[in-house]
Amino acid sequence: MTGPVGSGKVLSPASLAHVVLRTPNFKPMVAFHKAFLGAHASHETETLAFLTYDEEHHRVAIIAFTGCGEKVRNTAGLEHIAFTFKNLLDLTTAYSQRKARGMLPVWNVNHGPTTSIYYQDPDGNMLETQVDNFDTAEGANDYMSGGAFAENPFGVDFDPEDMIRRLQSGEPEVELKKRPNIGPRGIETFPVLPKPDVRDSYELMGVST
Repeated sequence: MTGPVGSGKVLSPASLAHVVLRTPNFKPMVAFHKAFLGAHASHETETLAFLTYDEEHHRVAIIAFTGCGEKVRNTAGLEHIAFTFKNLLDLTTAYSQRKARGMLPVWNVNHGPTTSIYYQDPDGNMLETQVDNFDTAEGANDYMSGGAFAENPFGVDFDPEDMIRRLQSGEPEVELKKRPNIGPRGIETFPVLPKPDVRDSYELMGVST
């Protein structure tokens, strides 16, 4: 370490470790996130679950807080959690697997830096599944500092089923990940999401009430 502690920027973390969610719908939330992420519990009780799908001991923790109210989307708070896939084939394969389990996306959009498919969990938390559209961080940074992204920082919607057909026909991923130009797009076009029905989540996950 060089220089006084109070000088320069704060030392950045090595990585983002996990997200913790509090919920009034513990059983369907745990079941949903296990199925959604292909995860398993490294530790689970009636009120606490630590879920992992890779080398980390937990990536998502879910806690049943006494007196916890339902999520209200039009208040300040976390907007969404994003999970990255290696390529479009993996992203769309996971999409098809979730669809077969009744998990349908609420928004499919090429942001420019990423191609993304969004879902809601039983509490209404937004979950983004994405693939990077650029091979390097420099490429993504250059795009995000350019005029096209300034004009439209939200992106261009797409149909995952069409994406799958184009992949199967042999169209290169690098072409599929190029964002079309549709002109300006503002926050007013952000999708208004319906409140999820927890009863549907119980039925979907096979959780007994």
